[in-house]
Order: sequence, then C-alpha cells, then structure tokens
Amino acid sequence: MVREILLLGNPKLYQVSSPVEREEIGTLKGVVQDLHDTLLDFQQKYGAGRAIAAPQIGVFKRLIYMCIDEPVVFINPILHFEDDEMIEVLDDCMSFPELLVRVKRYKRCKIRFKDMNFRDNELKLEGDLAELLQHEYDHLDGILATMRAFDDKALYLRSQKKFFDEG
Repeated sequence: MVREILLLGNPKLYQVSSPVEREEIGTLKGVVQDLHDTLLDFQQKYGAGRAIAAPQIGVFKRLIYMCIDEPVVFINPILHFEDDEMIEVLDDCMSFPELLVRVKRYKRCKIRFKDMNFRDNELKLEGDLAELLQHEYDHLDGILATMRAFDDKALYLRSQKKFFDEG
C-alpha cells in the first residue's frame, strides 16, 4: 500500500528509530511492501527515488528499503567508514521533493545489516550508492540532509539546479 511520506517540517522526522527485534520480522513484511509501493509511487510522480527509510512513512524502526536493480532490505544497519575521503553532492529527499541540499558525504562505506531472514550481511559501497545509504541511514537517527547542509547557501529548489551546475 502506498503510504503518506512525512514531509519537511513534521517533527516526527527527527525521531530516532528503534532496532528491529528478531521476533518482529514477520510483521515487517507488510512494512517492506508499503516501502516498495511508496517508493514506486514516488518514482512515477517525480522520476527519482532509489531508497526509502521506514521513518519516512511513520514506522520508527531501523529499516531501509533500496530498489535499484533488485530490492534490498537493510535491517538494523551499521555504517563504517574506512577512510576520510569525502564527496560533495546535491542530496535530494522524498521528504522534501522540490529541494536539493549540497552536502559532503564519505566516498566509501561498509554497511553491516540483517536481511529478512535475520542473517548477517555486509556490503561495500562507493560513490552514489555510498552517499545514498548514508542519507537513508541518517533518517534512522532523525537526521535530515538539511541538517548536513554544506553552508548557509547550500539549499536549492530543484527548478534552480542550473545555478549549482554553473558554479
């Protein structure tokens, strides 16, 4: 089912999510389906969106759903950064679809997580996928990209992106 996405200004977006317990896995199937449906709906409306965190639909559990080539569910993810190399990106968010935020993110990361069978997994990510997972992970801690803005001039309306590209 397509769920309402919490939008910038909603104080619930700043809430820290709780870990998923093993016995909750059965109840997560419906949440994962809702994340999938909501992501697809957003993609159709905005032509963007590769992942969504459960808190964005009001489910305050440490759960991220990503669908690029195939769906991946990250339960209780933990990020590790192996070096200090950073990249600068224009970050977008389903919670503020018309806004872009210039932020710095780590270029590489490792993410450890549980899958839907509560088995341990690990992925190494680089570039845009590393940035994407850092963004979604922040949602689990109640952190929005606007809070990581590069400076006080780092916010852009999507329609004004051309000015960033010229800079």
